[in-house]
Amino acid sequence: MSHPLITRLNTEFGWPMLDTSGDLTAFVEQPGAHALFVPGDPKRNLESADVAVILPELKQAFQGKFDAAVVGDAVETELRERTKVLKTPSVIFYRDGELIGGIPKVRDWDDYMARIAQILAKPPVAAE
Repeated sequence: MSHPLITRLNTEFGWPMLDTSGDLTAFVEQPGAHALFVPGDPKRNLESADVAVILPELKQAFQGKFDAAVVGDAVETELRERTKVLKTPSVIFYRDGELIGGIPKVRDWDDYMARIAQILAKPPVAAE
């Protein structure tokens, strides 16, 4: 994952990079709601950079209702298969360790706002 707009999420915004299953579990099991950015391969999927720009703006628009992290290549496939959010880039939401929803691919602003509001309002769903 070498795209500068994705790296910026870690370096400029301080979002954690989740490179191991342990990192991933520890992050999503913290109290509150969490958005996991699954970029995929930014060289093959140009939308990854778009979501890397949009997600910090969405996080700000929701005024602290969720925190965010970037999912590393090593655990990306496992997470996508476990959550059934297979397309990248995607944003997968957890609350208190439980999956609450996901948004695959890039969307327009209004779609993100509506979907995130719906996801954050839902009770957790069990991941298979």
